[in-house]
Amino acid sequence: SPYSSYVFPVPDDLTPEEQQELENIRRRKQELLEDIQRLKDEIAEVTSEIENLGSTEERKNMQRNKQVAMGRKKFNMDPKKGIQFLIENDLLKNTSDDIAQFLYKGEGLNKTAIGDYLGERDDFNIEVLHAFVELHEFTDLNLVQALRQFLWSFRLPGEAQKIDRMMEAFAQRYCQCNPGVFQSTDTCYILSFAIIMLNTSLHNPNVKDKPTVERFISMNRGINDGETYLRTCCGIKNEPFKIPEDDGNDLTHTFFNPDREGWLLKLGGRVKTWKRRWFILTDNCLYYFEYTTDKEPRGIIPLENLSIREVEDKKPNCFELFIPDNKDQVIKACKTEADGRVVEGNHTFYRISAPTAEEKDEWMNSIKAAISRDPFYEMLAARKKKVSSMKRH
Repeated sequence: SPYSSYVFPVPDDLTPEEQQELENIRRRKQELLEDIQRLKDEIAEVTSEIENLGSTEERKNMQRNKQVAMGRKKFNMDPKKGIQFLIENDLLKNTSDDIAQFLYKGEGLNKTAIGDYLGERDDFNIEVLHAFVELHEFTDLNLVQALRQFLWSFRLPGEAQKIDRMMEAFAQRYCQCNPGVFQSTDTCYILSFAIIMLNTSLHNPNVKDKPTVERFISMNRGINDGETYLRTCCGIKNEPFKIPEDDGNDLTHTFFNPDREGWLLKLGGRVKTWKRRWFILTDNCLYYFEYTTDKEPRGIIPLENLSIREVEDKKPNCFELFIPDNKDQVIKACKTEADGRVVEGNHTFYRISAPTAEEKDEWMNSIKAAISRDPFYEMLAARKKKVSSMKRH
């Protein structure tokens, strides 16, 4: 107040009583001024605390969001390490239900990494898989609709045993949501695979011989004793499954933890010259690069259905990849031309030379372990045998 420090003139003829009253007024005024200042100080202190509290919470939230984003990146490169990071930083509970929820929401997660984590054979990962499948609601959906939903929530891995566990869990959940539709979970499992294979045959441009509805029904007629149900499955002809792409921004996560990597010499396809290439073996494929710093491979060789053998050549420590029983068949592979175009490879065999005999043996053993041979058919054959055996008894 502009009058707080103003001193009013005091008359000279005040009585002692009036002087005492004036003194009392002055004292009360001083006390009021001190109270007002104290209140101002308290208000300023509380305001400061509120502001600090807000900024602290904001900082905590920003820090938490940064750690969650870091955890997602770690997960996309190495799922187990990513989950461990999130648990250690109290961003995720170490329970199968909490981790399953995190994967099911899938925010910022690579669907290939989700599939890899769910397919692991550790007891805890299997618990997470079942908790993840439980989050899907398949009630009153036909099998094709349920498969659409399931196969969009992650990318199915390439290893047969992983696929077996995941499709087994799917079949159990579907039968739980729709009791009485199938005679057993094995029946559901077999028909699910038949539908996935039908989807591939119908919509993969490399498959020339497209199956008809009648052929599909004929192949699977005995599975569930229901031609009408089988016909509903053929709706996939008009609307193929949407399979998640490998949604990483680059190939870093693909080559993050390879089975094997190193320099090897490769014999050219058309021009028979030897060239030094950096090879990476991962996910049942052999990739080769011109330089270790390249972000994109010069060539990709899927190992499915190939064989490997040691061969004699002018170059030492040679081995080659080939298609058994088909000498002149070109191996399904691709390469990047100098102008950036991706074209089909033209090798009927890939001949490779290792620096030493020891490395040759190590590469051959690693590649042998990675070669797969259409495992679906073996798995399905075993299931069909089991179902037919149950029917006989």
